[in-house]
Amino acid sequence: MSTDARRERLRDHVRTQGFAALGELTSILGVSESTVRRDLETLEDAGEARRTHGGVYWTGQSETITTFRGHRDDGWPRKQAIGRAAAELIDDGDTILLDGGSTVYELARLIVNRPLQVVTNSLPVAHLLSTSDSIDLIMIGGCVRRRTSVTIGPMADAMLADINVAKTFLSVAGVTERGFFNSDMMLVESERAMLAAADQTIVLADSSKFGKVSLSQICGLNDVGRVVTDSELDNRWIQTFDSCLAELMLATSSNSDTQPTSAAPSSTSCPPLPPQSSSISSNQADSANSL
Repeated sequence: MSTDARRERLRDHVRTQGFAALGELTSILGVSESTVRRDLETLEDAGEARRTHGGVYWTGQSETITTFRGHRDDGWPRKQAIGRAAAELIDDGDTILLDGGSTVYELARLIVNRPLQVVTNSLPVAHLLSTSDSIDLIMIGGCVRRRTSVTIGPMADAMLADINVAKTFLSVAGVTERGFFNSDMMLVESERAMLAAADQTIVLADSSKFGKVSLSQICGLNDVGRVVTDSELDNRWIQTFDSCLAELMLATSSNSDTQPTSAAPSSTSCPPLPPQSSSISSNQADSANSL
C-alpha cells in the first residue's frame, strides 16, 4: 500500500469513527506505531484531526453537516489563529457557550479532548464535540436555521434563559465604533440571551470584519469583555479599543506555534476578564451568526 493510500485509509477510518486508538490504527493499517504517528501528524497539520493520549479525534468537516464547506478562503489562517488564541482563554473544567460562527468552530476543533462542559446552538459544533469522552455537551433546542445550522426561536431563548456559563464565545459579521453586528435578524435575540447567560463574553472576529456594519446590532463595544482578532488589524482600531472596556487581543497566523499577543505593545499576557456589562436587553431585535 502506498503512503498516500495508507493515509487516506487512516483518514477515512478516523472520520467515520470520530475517535480511533493508536493500537487500533496500527492493526488496521498493518504498520508500526511510529508510522501511524507520522501519518497522524500529517492529518493534524491539515486541521482534520487532533491527537490525544492513546489516539486521535476527528476534527475535520462532517460528511453530513457541511455548513462551512466552500467557505475556506484566503482568510482561513486568520480564523485558525484566532481559534488558537481563544483556546488559551479556556481553563479545564470551564463551562462555556459556543455559537455557530466559522471562527468559533475553529475554536471548537481545538478543545475536542479537553475536560469541559460546552453549551452550543450549533449543529456542526455539537457534531464535532459529540466524539469526545471528556466533554459534557449540552445542545440548545429550537428551530434549525438551515443556512447556518444553528437553532433559534422561542424554545432556544427559553433554554438559554435558564443557563449560566463562565464564558460565551461569539462570531460576528461586523464591528464598528457603535458595536457588534450580525446579518440575520432571526438570531440576535438568541445571541443576546447568550451574552446574558455568561460571566464573560469573548467576541471572535477576523480583521476583515472591522469597519463593516450589518443588518442588526447585537451590542455595544463595552458590552463584552474581550475581542480576539488577528494581527492584520488596522492600527486605528487598536487605538479605538484603547478607550473601551473590552480588551483587544491580536493573534498572528504566521505559524501554528505562535502564541496570541495583546494589542497593548507592553503586554503579551492574557489577564482574567472582568465580569461583563448586564445592560443588554433580551427584547431587542434578532440577527445571525456570520460564517
